[in-house]
Amino acid sequence: MSNLIAIAYPDVQTAMSVRDRLAQMQKENLLKLEDAAVVERKRDGKIKLHQATSTAGMGAAGGALWGGLIGLLFLMPLLGMALGAAGGAVGGALTDTGVDDDFMRELGTKLEPGTAALFLLVVQSTPDKVIPEIAQYGGHILQTSLSHEQEEQLRATAQAARTGA
Repeated sequence: MSNLIAIAYPDVQTAMSVRDRLAQMQKENLLKLEDAAVVERKRDGKIKLHQATSTAGMGAAGGALWGGLIGLLFLMPLLGMALGAAGGAVGGALTDTGVDDDFMRELGTKLEPGTAALFLLVVQSTPDKVIPEIAQYGGHILQTSLSHEQEEQLRATAQAARTGA
């Protein structure tokens, strides 16, 4: 089961840096993420989602592959690839995986203009190695799906890592 953790940052660059560092840590097998997305509240109040992976792009790639293969059967592989890519992109855009986009937008409206939040669906982690790495970026925990005790422990560990205790 995944745990949701939403952390607010003073700007979108910091949130993106943390997301990139977590992606690197995932490659090092220090944690496993189901999803990582950044929500930005622009200065004009508009909300922008920065997804880690594009479902439209993945759908287009898969659709082009299958469309090309099916197109070979009818001796029109390029047309098949084009139609498959278009259909895959539409299907991918309509698919919502990971953290619910509406939930992220709703929580994003509570952010101050010019700030951002990082949403994580954590499947597994090594907290004693992960938390000190991301605590150096600062941030404020907005919401989690952890129990009250686990959330307080996360807050205390992050604060201790920031202060060097």
